Amino acid sequence: MGQRLPSCFHCSRWWTRVRFGGAAGARYGASASPDPDAGVLRSVLTSELLPCLEAHADRGSPGSPSVADARVHPAAARWAGVWERSPGGRRNPRARPLSGVDGMLPVMAPRLRLRGPVPATPPPRTGRRRRPGRVAGAAALGAAALMLVGACSDVGTTSNESQAPQNPPDLARFYDQELSWGPCADYAPTEEDGQSFADPQFDCTRVTVPQDYAQPDGDTMQIAMLRKKATGNKIGSLFADPGGPGASGTSFMASSAPTWSANGLGDRFDLIGFDPRGTGASEPKIECLTDQENDEDRGQVFADPSPAGVAAAEARNKQYADRCAERTGADVLANVGTRDVAKDMDVMRAAVGDEKMTYAGFSYGTELGTAYAEAFPQNVRALLLDGAIDPTQTTLDSSVKQNAGFQLAFDNFAKDCTSRPNCPLGTDPAQATRAFQTVMQPLIDKPVPTSDGRTLSFNDAQTGVSQALYVSQLWPALQQGISQVANGNGDFLMTLADLYYERDQQGRYSNMLESFQAISCVNQTPLKEPSEALELAKQADEAAPFRSTGRGPVGARDSCAFWPVPPTSEPHVPQAEGLPPVVVVSVTGDPATPYQAGVDLAGQLGGSLIKVNGNQHTASLQGDPCVDRLAVDYLVDLKLPQEGAECSLAPA
Repeated sequence: MGQRLPSCFHCSRWWTRVRFGGAAGARYGASASPDPDAGVLRSVLTSELLPCLEAHADRGSPGSPSVADARVHPAAARWAGVWERSPGGRRNPRARPLSGVDGMLPVMAPRLRLRGPVPATPPPRTGRRRRPGRVAGAAALGAAALMLVGACSDVGTTSNESQAPQNPPDLARFYDQELSWGPCADYAPTEEDGQSFADPQFDCTRVTVPQDYAQPDGDTMQIAMLRKKATGNKIGSLFADPGGPGASGTSFMASSAPTWSANGLGDRFDLIGFDPRGTGASEPKIECLTDQENDEDRGQVFADPSPAGVAAAEARNKQYADRCAERTGADVLANVGTRDVAKDMDVMRAAVGDEKMTYAGFSYGTELGTAYAEAFPQNVRALLLDGAIDPTQTTLDSSVKQNAGFQLAFDNFAKDCTSRPNCPLGTDPAQATRAFQTVMQPLIDKPVPTSDGRTLSFNDAQTGVSQALYVSQLWPALQQGISQVANGNGDFLMTLADLYYERDQQGRYSNMLESFQAISCVNQTPLKEPSEALELAKQADEAAPFRSTGRGPVGARDSCAFWPVPPTSEPHVPQAEGLPPVVVVSVTGDPATPYQAGVDLAGQLGGSLIKVNGNQHTASLQGDPCVDRLAVDYLVDLKLPQEGAECSLAPA
């Protein structure tokens, strides 16, 4: 049975560095010129993940293909970075299968899946800072230069001339608060983030919001925000969320700002990223596991479908839920869902002085944008939603469809791999899944060693594989990793898994995955009946056989079945009367948020759809001239894409 990864691989720190970081040239994604002083156009391949992988490969087994064999798109050198990883991710992979919407991972033990008045100045950040030195970022995954192949035309403009919003009177002290902006250094979730957060072009603050909007006089939360001020004729603010759920929006914006400034958005908007409640630099923080417990958790493989095996998996999942309740508090866990973050967004809108919300949401960020549209349709100026999550899907349906999306991504990888020399899956794409299972399934009983003294478990191997399936530029690294495992070496896939788990070389983790778990459990209806869990396990196995253990589906209920608080959202058709036109972007080969979900969401919201042909998770504002032109024209000028608008990304 598959586990959910944060839908946001896109939100991962190193992927944002690759795809969004650095100078992107003129508006609409024109190429940038190298900047030797900033080094923004150095090759991601040589400066990021590859040195880490090469170090492992040097210790690899005889017969493993060298890193030099990996195919890297020549455009890798165009992409720069201010960050590293991970998504999303983002974002965006616990050692347990999860049921639900966002990114999935094959793993064997279903897990999921300040009192007083508003202060005049934000309180200092007191949360723990883990990960001062994360594993070096991106792989042979240099983000490819993307090219326009399809139609890119606009139609008319839309207007939103409704009256100014009427803020809720009982929340006046939150809506009317004055923000105190200052240097961002103390807001950095990690020491690596601190390097980019120290840039004087950014300033930061925290906005105070009710912990429980039903009790506005009770405890409060502090939501961290990072801003890059507009450099031209300002329209207002552009808020952004990279997904997850659980990813840091402040880190995302610190990395994305150079590209977004270059394509024209930075002239017209204050660019604002925020850490949703419980995540990043916001307080209080969601905490469930220690670093040691995270390491132990990843190694647990629950592949026994017998009643005893199911009971063991469920006991572990319940223990996880209990630890989250004990270490975070049920009162906090009850209020970290999308419902409440959408309300926080409206407080932030008012606090920065905007009458209307302009927002770009990616992956899970589309769910957040949809929730905002439902709660505050009259307050929307523009919503760009890329990598859509369909709010009507049940926990079972969304999980199964996402597993199918990853199987499609694996099949596309296999077709490419089997056409090339030294493919560890052989030469017949029809037999690739079985060949892959032959390499992976022995890890359940016999993990392979890594050069740092750990062992690569079945869970970690599948995590690394799933991460690489998020974008075709990672296929060379995936081929290398599978070859290594076949030769008894777990280094490549462990490195990819560590990047996804946000584990640094000192063994420290971020809280992204804990946030992902906690937010997901209140955003969906849990499968509390054993029969429901078994049905999900069966359908997931059928949808994604490349993830199968070969021992039968494990029908264990995930951690959400034992969560200490009830969900605050459930599947429904969104209702947003009076909502101005929105734009949805959907990629045909997106494994985490399948294309059809974007089609459906555009229809539900009465929005325009941009179809993007390609094999990656999300596409807008990342350098493609077609997608970026349509997105920027909408956000800046409210120009809607023509019906049937279609773009195509360059192949890897």
